[in-house]
Amino acid sequence: MDAFTTGILQRIRATESDLTRARETGDDFLAEVEQAELDDLHRLAAEHGVEVGATRV
Repeated sequence: MDAFTTGILQRIRATESDLTRARETGDDFLAEVEQAELDDLHRLAAEHGVEVGATRV
């Protein structure tokens, strides 16, 4: 696995965790921000052929 793939997968996992935490604390604004970031990361991964898996939040 190359550095780009490793990095983007780490960022996706971190963002998923942040999104879950925002939802659990009821921070709707932060949840929207984290969801947008997650969507962007998934798009970027797809554009570069990185398979993320089916565990979207």
